[in-house]
Amino acid sequence: MSVFIVAAVLLFLTILISIVRLVLGPSIADRVISVDTANTVAISALIVLAAAYKQAMFIDIAIVYAMLSFGGTIYFAHYLGAKK
Repeated sequence: MSVFIVAAVLLFLTILISIVRLVLGPSIADRVISVDTANTVAISALIVLAAAYKQAMFIDIAIVYAMLSFGGTIYFAHYLGAKK
């Protein structure tokens, strides 16, 4: 079980790297990509936690979070497309 926890911590550290890119990103598109990357890594971390604790609830949360993340990505893509 400790291997899963270490993997989840490493995934959350990659989220911090993505947040740094969010702050330093030179364009809006870079910031949107960094948020999408952080969301994808968070979903992966939830799946790892589900395997570690053998709880299906984490998988359900990951699925809902993925659907909300996809909707947000579509919204930002529409916003960036309309801005041009």
